[in-house]
Amino acid sequence: MDVKLPQLAEGVEGGTVVTILVTEGQEIKKDQPIMELETQKAVGSIPAPSTGIVTKIHVKQGMEVSVGQLLISIESSGMQTPRAAEPAQSATTRTRTAPEARTAPQQPVPTDDYHFESNSGAPPPAPPSIRKIARELGIDLTRVKGSEAGGRINVADVRAYIEGLQQTASHGPAPTSASQLAPAEAIDFSKWGPIRREKMSPLRRTVSRRMTESWSTIPKINQFDDADITALLALRKKHSAAYEKKGAHLTLTSFLLFVLGRALKKHPRANSSMDDSSLEIIYKDYCHIGVAVDTEGGLIVPILRNVDQKNLLQLSEELHAITEKTRQRKISIEELQGGTFTISNQGSIGGSHFTPIIYSPQVAILGVGQGEAKPVAVDGKIAIRRVLPLCLSYDHRVLDGADAVRFLKDVITGIEGFDESDLKLR
Repeated sequence: MDVKLPQLAEGVEGGTVVTILVTEGQEIKKDQPIMELETQKAVGSIPAPSTGIVTKIHVKQGMEVSVGQLLISIESSGMQTPRAAEPAQSATTRTRTAPEARTAPQQPVPTDDYHFESNSGAPPPAPPSIRKIARELGIDLTRVKGSEAGGRINVADVRAYIEGLQQTASHGPAPTSASQLAPAEAIDFSKWGPIRREKMSPLRRTVSRRMTESWSTIPKINQFDDADITALLALRKKHSAAYEKKGAHLTLTSFLLFVLGRALKKHPRANSSMDDSSLEIIYKDYCHIGVAVDTEGGLIVPILRNVDQKNLLQLSEELHAITEKTRQRKISIEELQGGTFTISNQGSIGGSHFTPIIYSPQVAILGVGQGEAKPVAVDGKIAIRRVLPLCLSYDHRVLDGADAVRFLKDVITGIEGFDESDLKLR
């Protein structure tokens, strides 16, 4: 029986093998974890589909694998058939994939003799966004040379391939893209002193890849402003003990979630996504906000659901619970998906204004620095107030400058004029 990587969640097409929990020749039981896989910053185990003996392990620790790729082979001692080892494709996936396969345009002619091949039959490694572009343009990704580690394909590789096709069609020489240039000459840093090397963790590689994709594909603008949180901090101090008795931590992020939930309903474009293929803006009638959490392994962004429908106590309870779960790396893939907006609050660490990178396919993210005591003009007089630095980074294809200013101003108004009645425990 060949055990292949199943479809773990909608939009998740692969991951990185973190730990292999079995050995060749080992007897395993049905549903016993055979390996741990990191996908989109979540670590989860892959269960054995049947009882049997492991005859072959086809992957190694640190290897990137795709859905459908062969993981292990087992000699089954149960009643299951080999077909049961392969994950059933969801009805949603079948409904979506079949029409695309029928209507896809004709495959372009390759520019050279390159062709990706895998002993396991797995497709070439590429993120979901690249696979979507390839489907829509009728590009065969096995003809595209990936420039990243393991032959992974990025946007620049696809662009270079298309440029090559255009040059071929016009009988001209194909240009050389940055992604196809020879790698920079390796530098021997040890010539100047002692060094040490540390392989990037699967999480750090995931963060690096996603940030690079966002930076390369989204025309981003940054809108800076400040909020006076003096009154808000006084409210927090006044009600914090009551919240603690309920097992909730009343934090600045809790207040921000409450305010943003209401502001995003008023400004639905900031809560939307861009469909590049149809050039449509997708408005969402739900508000799921991601909160960037600093962990030992790197930055992870869990999602709080239906933020606009919850009171401050509920948000404080859920924020504390999901933050702890994330730091312990017990967060599930589903809890990292479906976000419509993100908060990145660095205030507990320090620092002032910074420009966060948008979490595609979202169109905006709020960067929050550390509040500082500053002299501020209040009613014509100078007073020392606690000022919170804010930066709204947004996709300029969807939001204009005026949209961003109005949205951020409403967020600041909500922070500075927070209604104490919203703190009451119900």
